[in-house]
Amino acid sequence: MSTGRGSDGSAGDADYATIGGGYTTYRRPEPAFESAIAAALGDARTVLNVGAGAGSYEPRDREVTAVEPSATMRAQRPVALPPAVDATAEALPFADGAFDAAMTTFSVHQWADLEAGLRELRRVATGPVVVMTCDPDLLDRFWLHGYAPEVIATEARRYPSVDRVAAGLGGEVEVVGLPVPLGCVDRFGEAYYGRPEGLLDPAARRANSAWSFVGPEVEERFVERLGADLASGEWDRRHGHLRTQPTYDGSLVLVVSRPKRR
Repeated sequence: MSTGRGSDGSAGDADYATIGGGYTTYRRPEPAFESAIAAALGDARTVLNVGAGAGSYEPRDREVTAVEPSATMRAQRPVALPPAVDATAEALPFADGAFDAAMTTFSVHQWADLEAGLRELRRVATGPVVVMTCDPDLLDRFWLHGYAPEVIATEARRYPSVDRVAAGLGGEVEVVGLPVPLGCVDRFGEAYYGRPEGLLDPAARRANSAWSFVGPEVEERFVERLGADLASGEWDRRHGHLRTQPTYDGSLVLVVSRPKRR
């Protein structure tokens, strides 16, 4: 990954000055995921949210400090939320143990130095560190693999293994799978498991950074083929059961690190 920052300060490999506009229309907090994060944070009162983006998963009932390097994403934060600090995960401007807990969602795959960022999260948190991410070994379960394998391959290269995240955090680590609801309002890739028509929307694809790493010919082929299969009924013959499946066990996980008991 790149060690520089994008044109709006974005850290890592995705430039949100290009793809971040309108992000909040598609990437809203999913209540089921919010509940899982809240449970993992336990009774933490002060929470650091790193790679906070537009603030989707920041708990509203706790004292949250947000860190977000992208000016485009900081500008989309609701006025009810405090402004985010312009910093990166690898160099957090906070003292050791400054927070009861730390969290990051859909972010670790964009960090220039994963291990450095994880060490920083662990350094500033006295309690749990909660990471919502995707397990790259499970990405090819998604039907998109049959239509745009380049996108799945890109995601698999970008997302670090769960074992690597766990090792980087240390402590007592728990990995919890997060089933994706059929009506998931956080429209990352797998949120479309039962509503494939949604991914024909170019803005929906743009809200998922992996599409920015494949060429326009991949998107054109995807749209043409999926559109044809939806029109002919082929997609439904293969995957139609997903349209009414309440949840989907895909690649989404919470990695939760707690300090070792003494």
